[in-house]
Amino acid sequence: MTPLRVLAVASEIYPLIKTGGLADVTGALPIALRAEGIETRTLVPGYPQLLSALGETDEVFESPNWYGGPARVLGASVAALDLFVLDAPHLFARPGNPYVGPDGADWPDNARRFAALGRTAAEIGLGAIPAFIPHIVHAHDWQAGLTHAFLHYSERPRPGSIMTVHNLAYQGKFASEVLGDIGLPPQSFTIDGVEYYGGISFLKAGLQFADRITTVSPTYAREIQQGDAGMGFDGILRARSNVLSGILNGIDISEWNPAADPRIARPFGITTLADRAANKTALQQRFDLPPSPDTFLLGVVSRLSWQKGLDLLLENLPLVLAEGVQMVLLGSGEADLQEQCGAAAKSHPDQIGVFIGYDENLAHLIQAGSDALIVPSRFEPCGLTQMCALHYGAIPVVSRVGGLADTVIDANRVTMAENTATGVQFEPVTRENLADAIGRAKALFRNKLVWQRMQQNGMAVDVSWHNSARHYADLYRQVAKSD
Repeated sequence: MTPLRVLAVASEIYPLIKTGGLADVTGALPIALRAEGIETRTLVPGYPQLLSALGETDEVFESPNWYGGPARVLGASVAALDLFVLDAPHLFARPGNPYVGPDGADWPDNARRFAALGRTAAEIGLGAIPAFIPHIVHAHDWQAGLTHAFLHYSERPRPGSIMTVHNLAYQGKFASEVLGDIGLPPQSFTIDGVEYYGGISFLKAGLQFADRITTVSPTYAREIQQGDAGMGFDGILRARSNVLSGILNGIDISEWNPAADPRIARPFGITTLADRAANKTALQQRFDLPPSPDTFLLGVVSRLSWQKGLDLLLENLPLVLAEGVQMVLLGSGEADLQEQCGAAAKSHPDQIGVFIGYDENLAHLIQAGSDALIVPSRFEPCGLTQMCALHYGAIPVVSRVGGLADTVIDANRVTMAENTATGVQFEPVTRENLADAIGRAKALFRNKLVWQRMQQNGMAVDVSWHNSARHYADLYRQVAKSD
């Protein structure tokens, strides 16, 4: 029986190029899908750091002039992933972040760069590579959204199509003038096409033309059909609600495995939780905090942004510090939040440790050594950090939104009596409710037996890609059958 072939399309993929959770998903899902009999090839841009990681390659497709210069598609297998790489130096041969330049502003030709990604994906979907003609084209986030418009306006027999929204806040909006530059026909500039408030939106193209729309948690799929959470797309999402679903992300438990993690001070498991204490000590030492097993240690691994609610956490610091709590933070983002975090650490060096940037080793140690992990997001499509926390015995303290609501069971009277609680939730997202949630968590921490039971409950949760991959495989088969 011929396996179902899927062309995934994404702007980043772990471990080759990563700026956030999108890369974790696009790197882990194809591997998990193999157990479901799904053959996946992922089309990604040929950034310098990605090209340098490739071993043997084959040129499988060539375009003489792709938006101002020659382009070709290379086939390669690396890090257990089967890839198509869009090698277009005039578009992607740039150092650093894939989306922004050294000045921190978006690359001015991002419309052409990611239109090239979508157009190439459409060509492959339509049969440009005879050795791999996909049954399904699965585009991830706005950078790949134009794939579905190119497929639609080709007016040729096409494969089934799926659009996954990882974060509706990032919409790929550009001026209408780029429409001709990227090769879409004039008739695409309508309310039923890619037009969006006088400009165009790559994300809208995916939402408008894909056969099915998914997002990364069931709760988020419901939230984005209403009001502010829909961020301007609630109307189209309600209109297409019959093809919209939420499939919860997972984490790569071979990469995130506390029992065999070389990045932490001491491995541990659900039956050896006592060994976890060595990681707390190592984490405190890493940030020059006084080592103390009885001090409540909060961890934060996050993008520093309004979305993530980090301003609310900073507003609560006086209360947190007065309670004798320690906090360590790893992240980067908005300049004012970075500055405030740095100033807090400088003012309270015995209680607060901050690392601005990203360090994969440190992220693992924070998960392994923190008593609780704080995720006070105002909205959260899925969130992976709270899943890592569950797996590593750090109790998640989270807002009750999106995937946070779907993955963490609040420690309330019923769940504590049933011994099913895995964390602390709060709503609505306010400074006062976050303070109350931290206070509740600290009170639970004082009862070592209760805390250990919650840790064990969390570590027993299946946060792998197994169930999610099965749901995606079912969806692929449905779309392929109906195509």
